[in-house]
This record gives sequence, C-alpha cells and structure tokens, in this order.
Amino acid sequence: MNETLNVPKAELHCHIEGAAPPSLVRRLAGQHGVDVTEAIDGNGKYIWSDFTSFLKAYDVASSVFKTPADYSLLSETYFRMLAAEGAIYGEITISPDHAQAAGLSYRSYVEGLAAGIERAKTDTAIEGRMIAIGVRHFGSASVERVVKEVIGNPHPLVTGFGLAGDERAGHPANFAKAFRMASDAGLGTTAHAGEFGGPDSIIAALEFLRVKRIGHGVRAIEDKELVKRLVDEDVVLEVCPGSNVSLGVYSHLRFHPVNILRKEGVKVTLNSDDPPFFGTTLGKEYTSVAETFGWSFEDQMAITRTAIEAAFCEPAAKNRLLVRLDSAKQDRGGN
Repeated sequence: MNETLNVPKAELHCHIEGAAPPSLVRRLAGQHGVDVTEAIDGNGKYIWSDFTSFLKAYDVASSVFKTPADYSLLSETYFRMLAAEGAIYGEITISPDHAQAAGLSYRSYVEGLAAGIERAKTDTAIEGRMIAIGVRHFGSASVERVVKEVIGNPHPLVTGFGLAGDERAGHPANFAKAFRMASDAGLGTTAHAGEFGGPDSIIAALEFLRVKRIGHGVRAIEDKELVKRLVDEDVVLEVCPGSNVSLGVYSHLRFHPVNILRKEGVKVTLNSDDPPFFGTTLGKEYTSVAETFGWSFEDQMAITRTAIEAAFCEPAAKNRLLVRLDSAKQDRGGN
C-alpha cells in the first residue's frame, strides 16, 4: 500500500528516550564512555526478550543522554525521521526522572529537546510538542514533584502531562491530586492504562484522573460497557499496535482490537511507542494496520484527523495542521 506514504500522519504517543536509534546511542556512548554492550547487539539491534529486559535495555540506552545538546540531537533526529515518513505533527513523552538521573535540571532537559524540535521544524515544517510524565511506580510524591516542576518552569512546547510506568503499581486514585494540578495549569492530560492492566485500569484512570486520552487503552475491548463509555465520552485511545504485539499483549496484529474498537465508534490513533525497540516506525504502523485490516486512504486520513483534533497544542497550530491535512486530500483528489 504505497499510498500510505501520501497520508499526512500524526503521533501522540512516543517516549523520546525510547525513540533513540541504536546508532545514535552507540555514538554518544563512545563520547561519554558508557558501556552499552548489554543493550545493543553486534547487528545494532536492541537486546531484550520480555518487559523486564526491555525496561533494562531502555534504561541503558537512556543513560547515554547526558547534556542538553545530546537531547537536542535526539529530538531533532526523531522529528526529522517522522517528517520523512510524511508526519506533520508529533508529541513526544518526556521523562524528567530520566533527566534527573543524568544530572540534568528539568529546564535544561526541556530546552535541549525544544532546540532539536525547532531545528527539525525549520527544515521540514513538522510541528512538535512535549508531554511530561510522572512514573507511577515511583509513587505519588514523585509524580507530584514532576508536575510542580513542569508548572513552575513553563515552556511553550510542553503542553501535556501524563502517567507512565508499571500499570500494576499504584492505583490512579493516588495520582488524582497531581492530575488536578496539571489540568488547573492548562496542561492536556493522558495516562497509560489498558496495556498490561485490564479494563479496570482504564476505568480507574477515567474516574480518578479525569483524562480525555488514554495511552494504549486497547484492553477496553474486554468490557462492552467500557467501550460504550469511551464512545459516549469521546475518549481518544493512543493505540500502539506494533508495541502491543512485540510485548506479547497480542500474539499477532490480526488479533489486535484496533479495528474492532474503531468499528464500535471509539476514537483511535496510531503510534509507535518506542519505535527502534519494537522494530517499527510511525509509517510502519500506518502501513501494517492498513494492510492487515483493509483500511483505505480515507480511513488513514481519518486516523490522522482524530490525532490532530485530540492533540495537546494551541488552536492556531491545530487549525494549521487541519488545513495541511485537507490540502493533502484535495491534492490527491486532483491527481
């Protein structure tokens, strides 16, 4: 389906440290004297076999990013790659806890990432925004500390706040205060749920965190009432099919519920999560899902429209993106 390249794409769910190409990680490892042999094999691929070893490889790869310039190189590399695949918008999940582990202040971390996003935009016209995340298995005090840092150091490209980490650790009720603070400060909010946790994890995120977007959320398919609620409340799912198959949530893409959820009227988007770890890219997600489920050019355009409408960016930027989307449709119609 070569048409996929002509579909303007948008991504809402990608962890920036998890988007680091192994070649870039190796290069920075050499500069900083970091040993990454346990995380990257001789063929330049990440080494992991299950969720625990994935997290370990992820942390090793993340440890090579030590300066604002390193992060700026990472974000520029990723956004250029997205743009090369036809993306017009991308939101990256940023982790202040990873920056702290590298000895960087939140402000210098964000400024480094923003510089790379701006450089990519200058050359490719791709728009980018950042969602700062708290890590649930670090506890509620840690998540509240992150949100205070985000609110206390506002940056025009940091427009959202989210919750990631081990879904099995910490009930969403523990993070209600942090999410209320984020919402009151005007940040868009999203939370990982319904990936390793079942439908209950999604219900709890909706109840206690009051989010309108859910990271993953695909296990909603196991609860008919929840599917209906997602439709009724216009909740948008940031679906990551390649990630779900790689991590064994589903054994094969054809068994993934993204198509059924969409047919039921749930708003779904396509995302790459941690692309090089899962051997995917945003372009591959669009292509593989379209081929597996027979999605047309129009279906894929609708997915992008859903993502842009749910994006955590200001109305003026959203309107510009929708104009670009519409003009791509007209260009195709005129061919």
